[in-house]
Formats: sequence, structure tokens, C-alpha cells
Amino acid sequence: MAAITRIGVIGLGTIATEHLKAYQRCADAEVVAVCDLDRDRAEAARTRFGVEHSCGTAAELLADPDIDAVSVCVPNDQHAPIALAALAAGKHVLVEKPMAITVADAEALVAASRESGKVLQVGYVRRFSPNALLLKRFIDAGDLGEIYLAKASLLRAAGNPGGWFSDRSVSGGGPLIDLGVHLIDLCWWLMGAPRAVTVSGSTFSRLGARHNIDRPSRYRAATANPPATTVEDYAGAHVRFANGAALFVDTSYSLHGRDETSVRLYGDRGGAELEPELTLITEQNDTVLHVHPQLESTTFDLDTAFANEVAHFVAAARGEAAPEATAEHGLELTRILAAIYESAQQGHEIPLTR
Repeated sequence: MAAITRIGVIGLGTIATEHLKAYQRCADAEVVAVCDLDRDRAEAARTRFGVEHSCGTAAELLADPDIDAVSVCVPNDQHAPIALAALAAGKHVLVEKPMAITVADAEALVAASRESGKVLQVGYVRRFSPNALLLKRFIDAGDLGEIYLAKASLLRAAGNPGGWFSDRSVSGGGPLIDLGVHLIDLCWWLMGAPRAVTVSGSTFSRLGARHNIDRPSRYRAATANPPATTVEDYAGAHVRFANGAALFVDTSYSLHGRDETSVRLYGDRGGAELEPELTLITEQNDTVLHVHPQLESTTFDLDTAFANEVAHFVAAARGEAAPEATAEHGLELTRILAAIYESAQQGHEIPLTR
């Protein structure tokens, strides 16, 4: 029997809690160290999750030769530097999305992951929800035929998290890079990962942080709110792929509307709604059928998705599963996100070059 995989978690904000809970459910892994620049927060996490050791810097954690793999849960601008350092230290890496906030950094991570021979998995957790995994099985079996169109929205009326999420110099952007990246990756993965060729995007910054609005606590960052925001309120995009397929996506932190999550895919043999509830749509006997698969949860299941994501990462690190949500996937998503922002700024469609 292979030894338990020893894990370190770097950065202990809100998302790290999900990683820590998921590792507790993984029989093949044990978190042995946590670190955060806020030493009180690091010690609190150590105590809450029964971890052996806490420290204040990533460098200290990465210097431990007994740690096999790490989760990188720091603010976006530190994803690439810390993931690169972890790969150089011989660790397998699960890095939260976005993998990087620049294409150059994403390219460096692809090169480093290949050179190191270590697993680099990006935190595209929505791929691992039971509803998404089941839909992927139907698509891969050909039940929807060729997927030629996808439409997805993740809209929040008053959901600016504040903290570093509102600071473009740290986050790299607003709802597009925070929420939209999940939608784009999910649809792209379900569509078979076609190569993106052009992007047209729009962003708006009309409403600001709206911290005077009573926002749901689940949207708030672990850090304090800044007095203003430098990220967009809303982003929308049209992505064209080399196989002729298209994706329409939009997302917001602030919008005079209703909260909404929807993911829809259309093929030449059938269609599917993944959100708000998994539904397969097909034709039979001259009528349209809406089929609802039997699942405990037909919507995004956060706890199970994180448990599945972490279990797959650990299995890949142990050589027991093929890597999923790879650095190459992270690079493609970084290219698409960068092109959307560039298109919005320039006011015209942007071709993706490689």
C-alpha cells in the first residue's frame, strides 16, 4: 500500500477552508502543514483542522522535504509565483483558479510543470460536481451529438466580495476572472476543449462596490472591504472556436437584476441544462422530452465537488489517475480571459494567437 500523501495548504482565506475539509475526506492524504502571512489565522486553521504544523511563509512550508503536494489558495497575483516555487521544490500543485493573471505567467507554469514532471492541477472545481460529471458521460457517449453552442450566466445583483477581489492589481479583474472563469472552463470542457480562435467582449463599471447594499455573507472576502473597487461590475463575451462552435457567457458582481446561474449546451442530437438543474433535452416520437436524471443533487454540489477535485488531485499525484484540469487547460483559459478584457478595452473582436 502506498504511503499517505502529505499535503501543505498555502493561504488560508475562505477557499482554503473548502480544500481543508475536502482533504479530511480523502483517505490517501493528510494535511501536515498550513501557512498564511497572518500567523493568527494560520494557527487557528492548524487547531481547527488538527494539522501538525503552521507557519507564516510559503518558502518555509515548501522547504519541508516531507511534504509531497500543496494547495495554493493565495490571492490571484500570487498564484503563479508560489506555484512555480512549489514545482521547483518538487511538490505536486493544486492551484486555485485563475492559474495566472497574465498569459506570460501561464506559459511559464506550463513549462515548469512539464520540466518538473509534477502534477499541476487548476481549481476548476465545477467540473467535479456530480451533475457535471454525469452530463460529461452523456456527452462523451454521443447522446447530444456535436455540441455547437453553449450559453452560460453567473450573475450577482450585489455580490462584490470586497477585499483584494476588488483590487485589480491583485485580482487581475472582477467577476470575469473570478466567476466567469468557472463558466468558460465548464462549457469548454463539456464541449470537448475546442481551440478558441476569436473573442469579443464587453465590460462595464457603472455601479462600483455597492458596499452600502446588504450583501449575502457567502459572497464576502475574508479580508476587510476597501472603500472603492477597481474591477468591472459586469462582463460578457462571445467566444468562437476552431470547430465552428460558439460560447456566450456573462457574469457580474453588481447588476440591477436578479441573482442567476444558468449553463446550457446545444448539440445536433440533443441539448442539456446543467444549471439551474440538470436536464437532458431530446426528441422522441415527434415530441420534445425533458429528462431529469436521478441524482442526490442535480445542481452544483460544493462539498462533493471539492471532495472529488481533491481526491482526483491526490490520485494523480500518486500516479493512480491521469491529470485533469492541467496547466495546459489553465493556459487556454488565461488566453481567453485576457482576450476578453482586451476586446472590451479596444472595442473590437480579438483573434487568439499562439
